Amino acid sequence: MKNKIFLAALIFTVTGITGYSQTVNGVPISEIDVEYVEIVGNFRLFSNKFTITIDFGQETKLFSDREAQIRDEYGQALNFNSMVDALNFMSKNGYDFVDVYVVNNDDFTAHHYLLRKGKNLPRP
Repeated sequence: MKNKIFLAALIFTVTGITGYSQTVNGVPISEIDVEYVEIVGNFRLFSNKFTITIDFGQETKLFSDREAQIRDEYGQALNFNSMVDALNFMSKNGYDFVDVYVVNNDDFTAHHYLLRKGKNLPRP
């Protein structure tokens, strides 16, 4: 009986460790099979943090950027302190910076960073 409990705990631990990943629209970042992605950052309401969405050409619902957010293994949206924080996160996941542009409107400002998948994936 103790062996079965130990084996179950070991399997749970191993699958928990190997199953850890950040996803966008249900796809692990490491498995996004495209050359370019765009990260879009908007200030969060009543916060100094950014809401970051990732566009890699995936199909999304109209007016729903929620599914394009980076999520942890529990489905919670990751929060970034700045666009540079998000850029560093993507760099660690194998993406290189290409270009940036900012869209200013009376109601909002959106930062768009174009990234390209690097040759050496992923980085430590």
